[in-house]
Amino acid sequence: MSHRPLRALLALLLLGSFWLPPSSAPRAQTLTAVLEAEIVTLDPHFTPAYITRTFGYMVFDTLFAMDGQGRVQPQMVQDWTTSPDGLTWTFTLREGLTWHDGTPVTAADCVASIRRWGGRSAIGSRLLAATATIEATGPRSFTLTLKQPYGLVLDTLGTTSSPAPFMMPERLARTPGTERITEIIGSGPFTYSRADHRTGDRMLLRRNAAYVPRSEPSDHLAGGKVARIEALDIRVIPDGATAVSAMRAGEIDYIQYAPFDLLGQLERDRRVRLQNFTGLDQFTGHYRLNAASGPFSDPAVRRVLLHLVDQSEVMAGFGLSDRYARTCNAFFICGSPYESDAGTEPMRSPSIEAARAALRQTRYAGEPVIVLVANDLEAAKISSEILADRLRRAGFTVDMQVMDWASVLARRTRREGWSVFGVHALGVDLHNPLTNSVVGFNCTSALTGGFHCVEELTPLFGEFAAAPTLEARQAIAARMQQIIYREGMGIPWGQFAQPAVHRVQLENLIPSAIPLFWNVGKR
Repeated sequence: MSHRPLRALLALLLLGSFWLPPSSAPRAQTLTAVLEAEIVTLDPHFTPAYITRTFGYMVFDTLFAMDGQGRVQPQMVQDWTTSPDGLTWTFTLREGLTWHDGTPVTAADCVASIRRWGGRSAIGSRLLAATATIEATGPRSFTLTLKQPYGLVLDTLGTTSSPAPFMMPERLARTPGTERITEIIGSGPFTYSRADHRTGDRMLLRRNAAYVPRSEPSDHLAGGKVARIEALDIRVIPDGATAVSAMRAGEIDYIQYAPFDLLGQLERDRRVRLQNFTGLDQFTGHYRLNAASGPFSDPAVRRVLLHLVDQSEVMAGFGLSDRYARTCNAFFICGSPYESDAGTEPMRSPSIEAARAALRQTRYAGEPVIVLVANDLEAAKISSEILADRLRRAGFTVDMQVMDWASVLARRTRREGWSVFGVHALGVDLHNPLTNSVVGFNCTSALTGGFHCVEELTPLFGEFAAAPTLEARQAIAARMQQIIYREGMGIPWGQFAQPAVHRVQLENLIPSAIPLFWNVGKR
């Protein structure tokens, strides 16, 4: 018997309990969305969680932003100048910018925000390390003076890497980065109020009537952010099938992640549209390996995985067609400015036989490989299960341990007790060496990067940051990729999209893996 009617009924019953008091925005002017997870952390600097970044782009704003071609454009900034030696940068803010409490946005606010964010961001910390001074020189102007060349000033201030460089009032930005801010006051196109937020239930973000958008057309994160809806109603519905049933019943307008197993049905449903993603808006999966203990403490054993991992098998395991998935050996993402085939020779014809032969050339003596399998995250689960099977077939002793994702994240901070697990992140974060979480913690005390320390790689991060041209950075990225694969620091298992789905009544929805709700209208 089909469970679809029951799911639809359950969705309607759930949604019926979610209405806010009569003060909430009229239904016809409200876009109702289900995002990847509940928005728990509202401080946009405090965590790199993607869901918090999504919230940040609605409520806060940035000095610069990336357009649809990946170019950095001014956002809160009106204009800027650079000294001939490239060490002194002067920025002027646009007129008319105000915080949600009605006070004007000042340069002092932005200076304090950059300092706080830089202490929480990998790429931001590199900018601060290269900075001699950063200070307000007027109500709308501030100057950043470098003590050494840094070729990515605008790229850093306009990065989408989470946590993104969101601006906030100085009094909030003075909160230490290790503590959460106590008020949520931004200057973005939507406003937040605790009165419109019920934890575990829903959050209503209202249009900021005082927001002054740029005059240019909207272009991804850049250009004019014109809110054409009165409110964004974000519902908490963890089960994807229930959310889809609610959409079919007309109660949900947008779902960030369409369930993989329902893509075929949704493609045929004339009431909805799938929003596919390519390039940097796709996810890239990697196997994270523990270099501190166990078999993968030996780089030669780690390199066996270059011959073993068959990306096409993983993508087939997801049930994804070529429309949504592809193989990609480039460590810094296919479709990015830093795509390269350097060092990828062992990955071009993966097979169990090639891996078995490579394993025989190592000192591996049958020690167990502990594969962590997250049972509550589809992509991580499937990728890890497929790897465990191939490891066994290649001659490894495998200990597959199943747990929830939170437990995987906790286990990875230990130097013992795990060997490998599958994980995925967006290309907008992984394509730049300075924001790539797989290798960004090389030779640091961080507990989340697999405890790798390849000293040859360390100075290349600084060289990349200081390089004056894209061509110079591309050459450095290619050298980095060769080292990363030679040392087996991370092995990609595929590049794929998890499409969004929305009702056909929505128009002008910005194509972005980061959900963006300005510009969109509702018929």
